Amino acid sequence: MKSKNQSYVAYLSSYPPRECGIATFTKDLTNSMNKRFNPQLKSKIIAINDNSTNIYNYNKKKVIMQINEDDIEKYINMAKEINQSKKIKIVNIQHEFGLFGGDDGNYLIPFLETLEKPVVITFHSVVPDPDESRKKLIQFIVSHCSAVIVMANKAIEILREDYEVDTDHIHVVPHGIPEVPFQSTKSAKNKLGLQDKKVLSTFGLINKGKGIEYVIESLPPLVKKFPNLLFLIIGETHPVVRKNEGETYRNSLIKKIKDLGLEKNVKFYNKYLDLQEIIDYLLATDIYMSSALDQNQIVSGTLSYALGCGKAIISTPYLYASEVLSDNKGILVKFADSESITKAIDKILSNKNFKKELEKNAYDYSRRMTWSNVSTQCLKIFNQIERLREGVTKKYPAIKLTHLMTMTDDFGIIQFANHSNPDKNSGYTVDDNARALIATIKHHSLSKSKSSLKLINTYLNFLEHSQNKDGDFHNFIGYDRKPLLNKGYTADALGRSIWACGYTIFKNNKDDIKYKAKKILTKTLPLIPKLESPRAKAFTILGLYYYNEVYKDKKIVSQITKLADSLVEGYKEESSDDWKWFEKILTYSNGKLPMSLFAAYQATNKKEYLKIAEESLDFLSNLTFLDKKFVPIGHKGWYKRDGKRAFFDQQPVDTSVMVQTYLFAYKTTKNPEYYDKAILAFNWFLGRNSINQMMYNESTGGCFDGLSPTSVNLNQGAESTIAYLLARLDLEEIKK
Repeated sequence: MKSKNQSYVAYLSSYPPRECGIATFTKDLTNSMNKRFNPQLKSKIIAINDNSTNIYNYNKKKVIMQINEDDIEKYINMAKEINQSKKIKIVNIQHEFGLFGGDDGNYLIPFLETLEKPVVITFHSVVPDPDESRKKLIQFIVSHCSAVIVMANKAIEILREDYEVDTDHIHVVPHGIPEVPFQSTKSAKNKLGLQDKKVLSTFGLINKGKGIEYVIESLPPLVKKFPNLLFLIIGETHPVVRKNEGETYRNSLIKKIKDLGLEKNVKFYNKYLDLQEIIDYLLATDIYMSSALDQNQIVSGTLSYALGCGKAIISTPYLYASEVLSDNKGILVKFADSESITKAIDKILSNKNFKKELEKNAYDYSRRMTWSNVSTQCLKIFNQIERLREGVTKKYPAIKLTHLMTMTDDFGIIQFANHSNPDKNSGYTVDDNARALIATIKHHSLSKSKSSLKLINTYLNFLEHSQNKDGDFHNFIGYDRKPLLNKGYTADALGRSIWACGYTIFKNNKDDIKYKAKKILTKTLPLIPKLESPRAKAFTILGLYYYNEVYKDKKIVSQITKLADSLVEGYKEESSDDWKWFEKILTYSNGKLPMSLFAAYQATNKKEYLKIAEESLDFLSNLTFLDKKFVPIGHKGWYKRDGKRAFFDQQPVDTSVMVQTYLFAYKTTKNPEYYDKAILAFNWFLGRNSINQMMYNESTGGCFDGLSPTSVNLNQGAESTIAYLLARLDLEEIKK
């Protein structure tokens, strides 16, 4: 179904199948924009062709116009055509010297003079110390743009000091990278037949400016120490170089390899790579080599990709590398100096811990550079100029159980992860397996998939295994599957298990599963009157509510009433005009308290429960929505009454609970504001948060563990991943 109010951002750029780094960049950026914001906002291409004799077979759905770089009249006519378009709201020019016609690309001048639409320009190069002609050209371009995007902080400094332009509307948006899990080289090497090799690599369109000969010259002493060393030179010769010089440079490299006797240690892969091939070779790489000779290079897509794959990197100190590899994210070597390259390679290969440190630092730094984060930043800039669409995403990622399955073995879901790898030493918890049971019950009710059914049985069996004779649970279980008695007791585990079993009874239609869930829940009933924790009571109310939806048991309704009354009593004791809450402190999973009273209201029809549920949820909403972003109570100090509120570390579970609560409140009251708040809170996972970073990892299907003032916790443990899934599945199930 087509959107009635469709808007286009038109990208003036080269585009595949033209072989060009800018073309690849624009394809990846627009794919990400369309993935996040289509159909309300579409990304379209105005393709720049390198000359009138080349014909490209473009994707006609994406490329709406074409222009030959050396046809000045076409620039003017194209601007007029854009002016007539009602759908094109903004033009984003992807700028590189040499991409546009005229001296230094000055055919952009008549284009910009004619164009009436707002323009955002993205500079892929900003050359210091310009001559007067180039300086005036850039000044003209910047003066005709509503915003300027650069990819390094140094670029702003150069534009301000060397080009003397106003930098108030210049934004730094990092070069985008694909979302790739942090992993060892083993599987990628096996895939490519590179087992037992220490792999150095460089990739991109080959030309003299790459400085590859200096890497080759650095290898003879290293090969003696590391006989299995292999340097891969990946990519075809730059088409412009090939047209003007043929394969002169590549042939000179081949001669040097033969002269040095390195035929077994240096190999070429002469091909224009697709994205998956690039990722495969980078994942198999031990050290990425970036030996460019242009010290003024202000951005490098290849170096960005290497950072994104978590590689140890050796680079010459061109401007971009000097900025992004600071703080021990790589090693900088001298320009055109094979001896310094030799020392750097030896240092990394001889010190495994140092190599691991470089890899981790590179990967952690690059999380802000993923295309999902970059597209969000671009939309924010576009929206400052022309309101293209609301910043709230209503197009959600496809539901994936991939990481949930990665974290789960035949016993249960493992508690913690190192990045995306299960940390077996952390063992298992009833809390996580109970939540995972709810998530997979929801998934199976929507998909009827065999994989979710298998997981349901795993998690339900875990709860049965962890339950004591008296009905309570050992929350912490070691990887050896024995209870960890020294970990202490938590009533939340009991409450979450009741919630999970009640929901399973309510939602699942398989008799054997329902029977087992009922058996587990029934054993807990004598323990419920002993509960003291408000959250444990809230979880329990939810479980009993779902149980009662099936069995309509007056004794269960009586239990719900007693638990709800105790929450109401706490609320009346603690609340005041400026503190509408059940306790003196706001901590974790706060939304479950009002959610449980909405459930109690549905079970009993007592309006007092509804009144307090709405009051307390409104109070919580006022605290956690700031500047149209959801900001959960931070775990670093929480929020004591009359105290200072903690804003970090924000946890996915708290966001998820609020999404669930708002949707439950919407089902109960039909108030559309609750649904809108659920969507806004869910956008926390998609980058609409305090530091504008994606918390959901689309590559793995996992969720990062927390949000600090400057970064995300890149581990993807059970709690966080399940939290995301519970929120995402609720949005799939409950429609406005």
